[in-house]
Amino acid sequence: MSELIRPDTIEEATQFLVSHPDARVLAGGATLIAMRNAGLVEMSHLVSLSGIHDLQGIEKTPKGIRIGAMTRHCETAGCDLLTGSLAVVRQAAGMIANRPVRNMGTMGGAVSNADPAADYLPALACVDAIATIAGPDGRRDVAITEFVEDWYETALGEGEILVSITLPLARDEPSLYRKVARVTGDYATASCAMAMDGDAVRVAIGACGPGPIRDTDAEEELRGNLANPDAVSAFAARLAGLADPIDDVRGSAEYRLALIPRLIRAGLKMMQTAEVAK
Repeated sequence: MSELIRPDTIEEATQFLVSHPDARVLAGGATLIAMRNAGLVEMSHLVSLSGIHDLQGIEKTPKGIRIGAMTRHCETAGCDLLTGSLAVVRQAAGMIANRPVRNMGTMGGAVSNADPAADYLPALACVDAIATIAGPDGRRDVAITEFVEDWYETALGEGEILVSITLPLARDEPSLYRKVARVTGDYATASCAMAMDGDAVRVAIGACGPGPIRDTDAEEELRGNLANPDAVSAFAARLAGLADPIDDVRGSAEYRLALIPRLIRAGLKMMQTAEVAK
């Protein structure tokens, strides 16, 4: 049985992780404990982050909206700071699994697990979120699009933990998160996060590669042409060309590729016809 450690500070947590390479960080625990019980992972210690105050809560700062890594999904889903262009993050949080999981799971745990089919990553990529990481050498900021390096691999190094996610301040423009899933609350077969930006749109696709798919150059080329079906189709084809989907129980790679343009077209229509709340 793994020993449970409860550090009081971020520094204590990172120092323990450096000195105990077989330890694992315990955030919400929904995924980690299930994997341990299934015999998929082994660990000498569980390092609980629940007692570290600096990892809690959502607040407005001079840099934007800061979401602590230990903030629960239900808190994010109900946060009134996440409106307009940031509503996409609130919506994604509200679609995670079911109420018990949303009451227990945390943003830091979900993001650090880096499951390509999970809900947060495309929503965070869509709004240019920044991940703050703490480790034995101090703190550093990483764009969320660079945080995921490969399938289930992140920029977290030895002894490092995710401290927070920072979002830019909300703009008074609509955003949305949509996904295709086998049943309500399941991981996505494919997902799409988007936010209006004047006469342009920011789009990130999830569950179709190791990390969220976004092409800022293609977004700029689409600027001013959101009502042009040919331009939208070309944009969707660009994103599909960047995808690297797999075949699994939730759908084939071919099906996932077919969903990308459908999700983009449907999402644009909803935002342009005010079918999504700010």
